[in-house]
Amino acid sequence: MNTEISPKKNTLAKEERLCSTKSIDKLFSSGESFVAYPLRIVYLIEDETESEKQIASILVSVSKKKFKRAVKRNRVKRLVKEAFRLNKGVYQDLLRSGDKRIDIAFLYLKNELPVYAEIEKAILKTITVLSERLKGGKQ
Repeated sequence: MNTEISPKKNTLAKEERLCSTKSIDKLFSSGESFVAYPLRIVYLIEDETESEKQIASILVSVSKKKFKRAVKRNRVKRLVKEAFRLNKGVYQDLLRSGDKRIDIAFLYLKNELPVYAEIEKAILKTITVLSERLKGGKQ
């Protein structure tokens, strides 16, 4: 019954991760960006035409130049994914109201390991900036 619906609500499914080379190239070539420090956000808003695609797809990138050890890079990626996962309902509500879908790349800029609160603050700032840009008509 209800137990089947609630686990899906708070997960980050494979379909919600941006892994298609074609989509990633399109995102970086024709997407827009802004900085919500310590993250640089590159996004591409599209009209929701394909029903099988997720409303929001994300990509998280941490530079090997800044963190030589994979353990540290993976830690940052986990923090960003977790912050997004916990706040993705807000993204979905925002995009459903305008019949849009979005591809987002989160690029980590800082040289030190972050605290979760810092990452969550950047994710929430991303939500406010994207909502302003959606309502303002700018894409």
